[in-house]
Amino acid sequence: MTIRVLIVDDQELIRIGFRLFLQTREELEVVGEAADGHEAIARAAELRPDVVLMDVRMPRMDGVEATAHLTATDRHPMDELRPPRVLILTTYDLDEYVFGALRAGASGFLLKDAPRERLLEAIHVVHQGEALLSPSITRRLIEDYAGRTDPVRPSPDLLAALTPREREMLLLVAQGLSNQEIAARLVVTEATVKSHVGSVFAKLHLRDRVQAVVLAYEHGLVVPGRRPDPR
Repeated sequence: MTIRVLIVDDQELIRIGFRLFLQTREELEVVGEAADGHEAIARAAELRPDVVLMDVRMPRMDGVEATAHLTATDRHPMDELRPPRVLILTTYDLDEYVFGALRAGASGFLLKDAPRERLLEAIHVVHQGEALLSPSITRRLIEDYAGRTDPVRPSPDLLAALTPREREMLLLVAQGLSNQEIAARLVVTEATVKSHVGSVFAKLHLRDRVQAVVLAYEHGLVVPGRRPDPR
């Protein structure tokens, strides 16, 4: 399956560099480029990319606002095509824009100077519906959510709707484990894990692993420094 990629960055040389490398991969197709958020929205609507490589600091409209627009599933309720997955590109892992972009719907972040192999891995990971977060970013994202004055807390009844296995899956996802790692730990197939995780996301109305991590911490299912209790 070919993954359609849109590159969004206000620096032309960076866009060219990404394009030249990505075009060497048979499974990837660079369908277009954009220099700011406004252009990204227009190009995404026209080109229907699967993954958007999104810079955060850009003129006219930054990557946070553009990400929120691109990932909002309620903007076009009659559109059967899923929103693109957004992978944030940043120069520093301390960039305050990263947290806003993740809250806006981004599936992960990547440093612009990351190795080529890491870029390829990141594109494939977010395209598969996974979230790409380092442990340090996960911890700080949780702290950022905890400090918000407008937290979105699902009803406790939602958690009660989970089966024991689904609750266990939620805890493992919240610890940052991939489907493959969860399958190895529980000695089940990846397909089984994917099915359970999908059920958890559906029941709790979660978009991806980022939201799952936040929910688990908000509800005290996972506490920093303490081993989660799956019961």
